[in-house]
Amino acid sequence: MNAMKRAPSITSFVLFIALCVSTTYWAMQFFKPRVRPMIAPPATSRFAPDMSGENRGRVTGPAAANFQLTGIILADHPAESIAIIAANGTPARPFRVHAEIQTGVRVKEVQRDYVLLQTGEHEQRLELPLARK
Repeated sequence: MNAMKRAPSITSFVLFIALCVSTTYWAMQFFKPRVRPMIAPPATSRFAPDMSGENRGRVTGPAAANFQLTGIILADHPAESIAIIAANGTPARPFRVHAEIQTGVRVKEVQRDYVLLQTGEHEQRLELPLARK
């Protein structure tokens, strides 16, 4: 008999929870941000090695690599700065100071408008395209 007296309270509580769940779902559907269309990155051509007789079997070193600086993220501490670099037509990737881009090529220094790469004993300076004036 005691359970029969509590049935309306339990039913009211379950219906109240269902109402809260339904209201929350529809509020989230109503207030969610619009989905923005994404633009695909431009297609890049792949580097094809020269397989002519005189170049066959020759290993091209890191100095022959084609690097492109696409962005810089400066940090308060210089060792935490990041350079965004594309190498030989591959998609750009982030690299911290002293990170190895390719075998034998490391990010030596990241500045506001340029990055210095260390290739063995040589240095290569990459500038941001917008920084060149």
